[in-house]
Amino acid sequence: MHKLLKLTSQLILSTLLMSTSIASEVNIYTSRHYDSDDALYAEFTKTTGIQVNVISGSGNALMERLKAEGDTSPADIFFTVDAGNLWRVQKEGYFKSINSKKINDIVPNNLRGPNDEWIAIAKRARVVFYNPDNTSIEELSNLSYEDLADPRWNGGIAIRSSNNMYNQSLVASLIANHGIELTEKWAKGLVANFIRKPQGNDRAQIIAVANGEAKLAVANSYYVGIMLSGSAGNDQLEAAKKVKIYFPNQDNRGAHINISGAGILKYAPNSHNAIKFLEFLLSERVQRYMVNLSFEYPVLENIEPHPSIAQFGLTFKEDQTSVADYGKYNLNAVQLMDRAGWQ
Repeated sequence: MHKLLKLTSQLILSTLLMSTSIASEVNIYTSRHYDSDDALYAEFTKTTGIQVNVISGSGNALMERLKAEGDTSPADIFFTVDAGNLWRVQKEGYFKSINSKKINDIVPNNLRGPNDEWIAIAKRARVVFYNPDNTSIEELSNLSYEDLADPRWNGGIAIRSSNNMYNQSLVASLIANHGIELTEKWAKGLVANFIRKPQGNDRAQIIAVANGEAKLAVANSYYVGIMLSGSAGNDQLEAAKKVKIYFPNQDNRGAHINISGAGILKYAPNSHNAIKFLEFLLSERVQRYMVNLSFEYPVLENIEPHPSIAQFGLTFKEDQTSVADYGKYNLNAVQLMDRAGWQ
């Protein structure tokens, strides 16, 4: 009898320890590479007592890891950039619905994935950069993404390659609004206007405009904030000082919006803590912290972007196209870009 009681006590103690361990941690797989995220994780632990364990890697590497781990995966959250990447994770069946009224009340429908399986944490606009020394604001009057295919911009546009997810999502958004045929016609016109074969990252496109090599560049808004911060070096700081942002499509559907986002994984052992973490990221204090360090736009409407970004326009009309469409039409976008000769 004594041995049975001792064994029962050990089992109860073991269960309690396991419960304590599960209750005190959340495991995040992330392809975001921002130093500021480390401070976020530390603040979450300080606030809640929940330990954050992080596995970083490329989106593809993390997806392969999830495949290998199967239903024994310790991952609770997949945290990444671009709705197209989140769609890929969902398409593989790795996410489950996020059950939180607080999150549903904060994040609008167009910034959520199907079945509420992933959500936006922050926003980024894919905008047009120009140098006022050689391109006047009058030349850009009522400029739209569609106008970038106009022959008047021949030899004037810098943009990165078609294998970049940001560009694929931009094209997917155009497909959602115009269909494949019209979007392909647009893409061919855009390619004809390239100043050079696509090369480099978004900052390289901004630098091309700053140096007068290109008239216009298409790039994500937050990059100029990084450049203006000086963290990328003095050369990029000086280049960023020369350029301005133009928000396309302000007289119709609005500027293209993409996201940083996250979802809770299907076999998450710490689902409750995962929801707490997502709710934490959407709190006013953390939204303010995030946008001040990543230069993205907040999901919360009452939080202003960093002054470096706000100087280009504190408010602008945002495209309300569902970010879920970027994944839905991704394959169509890639195939269309190939046919248009967008390398």
